[in-house]
Amino acid sequence: MPRHIACLTFDFDVWSGWTARKLLTPTPVSRGEFGLVGAERILALLKKFEIHATWCIPGVIIDTYPQACERVLEAGHEITHHGYSHVPPADLSPEKEEMELLRARESIKQLTGHYPRGYRSCSWDLSPRTVELLIKHGFDYESSMMANDYTPYQVRQGDRPTIDEPFIFGTETRLVELPISWTLDDYPHFEFVRTKDYVIQGLMNTDNVLKNWTDDFFYMTRILDWGALVYTCHPYVIGRGHRMMMLERLILKLIELNAVFLTMGQAVDEFKSRLKD
Repeated sequence: MPRHIACLTFDFDVWSGWTARKLLTPTPVSRGEFGLVGAERILALLKKFEIHATWCIPGVIIDTYPQACERVLEAGHEITHHGYSHVPPADLSPEKEEMELLRARESIKQLTGHYPRGYRSCSWDLSPRTVELLIKHGFDYESSMMANDYTPYQVRQGDRPTIDEPFIFGTETRLVELPISWTLDDYPHFEFVRTKDYVIQGLMNTDNVLKNWTDDFFYMTRILDWGALVYTCHPYVIGRGHRMMMLERLILKLIELNAVFLTMGQAVDEFKSRLKD
């Protein structure tokens, strides 16, 4: 029987994505703080439809806003690892990357009572060491890579890409990748960002983005009997009124398409069980 999974995931960064880029002045910080408002709206919407989602929360946000994060936990959502400071692991030294990984693990354990199963890198930029660290510290899955769209896969370790020689492939590991895509992330579609170095235009019409997001799910139902599609949203982005209306319309359309809403951890478990069959 066909089964098509939708994973709604929320990167609850608050201001950490801005401060990690050294944007420490009041306006970017306040822009991130809107995520606290957006998170409450999202929790209410998910409760309305009885959907459990995955919230990826940096350790610094857990430590700063424990009550807000407790409300996410009390609502039955999965909480998973999203770095500590939100500095991308590719920008950290080996020692600093492992230190941040462990520090955020402890923050999550203090909040939830257990270590997280899953990991999502900040800005989706893994270092060459990240997979090794995730395996070393007992993670089951990660969700930062893009080699598929509807089908999870085993993460390789030890790849050796070069500029002018054939790619040397590493070996598959037990770590499961639940793939993502920038096309299914609210941030590049909606956020206007202007710095001295670049401009992200953002501010897209929600109807156009919604059409893309629902068409991706519909296409999965046409070509696969089983698949999982991951949507990534940020409370300070999707939490704006017109975008919350879009998120509700997305949920309604996915229900119409017979979507099964699972956390990322649940989707990974289902993928693993299918491998055994």
